[in-house]
Amino acid sequence: MNWFECKITYEKMMENGVPKKVTEPYLVDALSFTEAEARILEEMKPFISGEMTVADIKRARLSELFFNENGDRYYKAKVQFITLDEKSGAEKKTSVQMLAQASDVKEAIAIIDQGMKGTMADYVIASVSETMIMDVFPFSTESKKTVKENKENKE
Repeated sequence: MNWFECKITYEKMMENGVPKKVTEPYLVDALSFTEAEARILEEMKPFISGEMTVADIKRARLSELFFNENGDRYYKAKVQFITLDEKSGAEKKTSVQMLAQASDVKEAIAIIDQGMKGTMADYVIASVSETMIMDVFPFSTESKKTVKENKENKE
């Protein structure tokens, strides 16, 4: 999957009733920058009345995404896979970025650990930080459903 972080600028109605221009990041699954732009505009159309522009699009280098319907935030985790160099016997760490949907850092770590259960690889979660990402739009809801079903089957 190719994930793109798209920043959308639009006028948001604040709680005090005053409209304010905001720029918010979203994540979309797309094959190209052009498709990412088209997809984010299509996904956001039902939620935004008035003008919206795509302020920025950048490739998000994520190796894995873990969805959790109870989570209201997205946390980026730096996960290091630990391998042993057979010749020298030295430990080698390979870092990847993962994203977990959770309510807090503790839950994000638990969700990553749960998602990594099936792997035989040794890994360490080096860091976890909250992102500003507002929502994630995968290509199909099937990928979200599969994660949810896997979680339910393990409980």
